[in-house]
Amino acid sequence: MSSAEPPAITTCPILHRDRFIVIVNKPAGILSHPNTNRSTEQAAFEGRYDLETQCFDGPGGKVWLIHRLDQDTSGILLGALDEKTAEKCLLMFEEDAVQKQYLALVRGHPGKEGTWLDHLATSREKGRVRTSVIKGRQPNAELDFQTLAHHSGERLSLLNIHLITGKTHQIRVQASSRQHHLLGDDVYGHFELNRKLRKDLSLKRLFLHAHTLTLKHPASGQRLQVKAPLPPDLASVLDKLGITL
Repeated sequence: MSSAEPPAITTCPILHRDRFIVIVNKPAGILSHPNTNRSTEQAAFEGRYDLETQCFDGPGGKVWLIHRLDQDTSGILLGALDEKTAEKCLLMFEEDAVQKQYLALVRGHPGKEGTWLDHLATSREKGRVRTSVIKGRQPNAELDFQTLAHHSGERLSLLNIHLITGKTHQIRVQASSRQHHLLGDDVYGHFELNRKLRKDLSLKRLFLHAHTLTLKHPASGQRLQVKAPLPPDLASVLDKLGITL
């Protein structure tokens, strides 16, 4: 008689799992974590979530959430499977020892490559989180980008973004403040262009995908790089534009 499958810790595709960590490919529309301890909304990992400890506790065991992605963003998310490993992973993020790379389709042409430095401030209004650029203050948000492709007809650019800091809505706000709005962004985006591309390219959501995570494994110390393939809906948009990765 075959043994029963152990309870799942996530419904997201698992990209890497060992005794210490689990890395998943979070679909767009799924929360990194519930917004309250009593929330029943679907999240990246299974079980009850404690906001203070940042830990899921489900039938498959505990998972400590190490970082977050916006609900509308797809891609790589890291969880730790014990408290000691969680502390090590969080320390690596604090020391900027983890590399996170994103693919973003934006309005216009920001140039071949560059660095964006801004001071970002986040506020809550009527339960909604909003981030804005504050001019004239010391930068607290940084990213590097390289343009992978540019579509001159539609005036769109595909960027590879190396996120150096991790502020709320950082990529979206830094891009929109330079008039390089992320396509499909229904908060900070260019709404007229969103409507056009929804019709022309069937782009129905934010074009932002966390595609690569690189870090030293918290137990072995060896370099670990994990990649998340571009989801079919975003790959279809690039195909319609004639852009290949």
